[in-house]
Amino acid sequence: MKTQVAIIGSGPAGLLLGQLLHLSGIDAVIIEQKNRDYILQRIRAGVLEQGTVSILDRARVSERLHREGLVHTGFDVCFAGQRQRLDLEKYADGKTVVVYGQTEITRDMMDAREASGAITVYDAENVAIHDFESDHPRVTYTKDGKDFQLTCDFIAGCDGFHGVSRKSVPTSAIKTFEKIYPFGWIGVLSETKPVSDELIYANHESGFALCSMRSPTRSRCYVQCALTDTIEDWPEEKFWKALKQKLDPETAADLETGPAIEKSIAPLRSFVTEPMRFGSLFLAGDAAHIVPPAGAKGMNLAASDIHYLSNALIEHYTSGKKDKVSLDQYSHKALARVWKTERFSWWMTSLLHTLPENGELGTKLQRAELEYVFQSDAAQAMWAENYVGLPL
Repeated sequence: MKTQVAIIGSGPAGLLLGQLLHLSGIDAVIIEQKNRDYILQRIRAGVLEQGTVSILDRARVSERLHREGLVHTGFDVCFAGQRQRLDLEKYADGKTVVVYGQTEITRDMMDAREASGAITVYDAENVAIHDFESDHPRVTYTKDGKDFQLTCDFIAGCDGFHGVSRKSVPTSAIKTFEKIYPFGWIGVLSETKPVSDELIYANHESGFALCSMRSPTRSRCYVQCALTDTIEDWPEEKFWKALKQKLDPETAADLETGPAIEKSIAPLRSFVTEPMRFGSLFLAGDAAHIVPPAGAKGMNLAASDIHYLSNALIEHYTSGKKDKVSLDQYSHKALARVWKTERFSWWMTSLLHTLPENGELGTKLQRAELEYVFQSDAAQAMWAENYVGLPL
């Protein structure tokens, strides 16, 4: 089998790239190691920057998003027993964010790809990429016990942190930067009414918490936990008690609790790979970088990668000259935004979580910075500008 672009991974990054290329008449085949149901069972974040919504508009997969998504014009931060609101519209020139679950985005793009007739190979085993330092890269895989080879012009590695794409690059050609945080998040999805119309981030001496939502009747809440904790360590009664402890009294009293639809623990890390291009192989999304979730940037950063990569590939194929200038600039452009976003996610994480290594001094400094932020228009403007998303 032959295609122009082989895409490894059918998460949001791979599906978005496939859709944008399809709309431009560029042939792309997606190779995915898991099945469709497995991918749709993964619960991820869902706070979308305006830039991400615009990219989804361009991909023609945003109809349901605009119908069901929840537009947020700000968020609250709870500390010292009180809630303070950061007004995004006021401090970010009228920009807002939209809450719409990543699982729903993935479903919308899967449906669009199926309707287009474009090829996605699910349940592919032994996926391997070859010859990406040449002009004739290829992907091999096994499906239903048979071996296949896909030849192509380019390979897009959109297969996540644990995928084969980044691991295929020689260690001498790649540099990685990583910080592992000494805590994780225990998350609970429940059929309960959100306690607030907007997100509440909580800084408390016993640890961080977040009250979020997926719909007007479905809540997604998180509590800071130890890296050694397991799901069994967090029965629902303990989770809701810990969450209430970190909120102001009025919010805690209003919090509706209930059985968990889904419960998971996620470790936190900051991770970046440089560069993001290796010959005919381009890395995008979690294959190239990971951000801690406090800033809600994972999906948004993947979308910005695809914005740059899709534009470069489309220009290459439609310029008539097979121009590679934009392809050569992809890694530089993407990484410039990646590092700024990594900085912001690290800053929010450091500001809101209990950091054991910082001791009482760190707690005092956090409190001072939070008080400063909400007394300073300039500081709130910085937070708002980054939260709604830096320009693409």
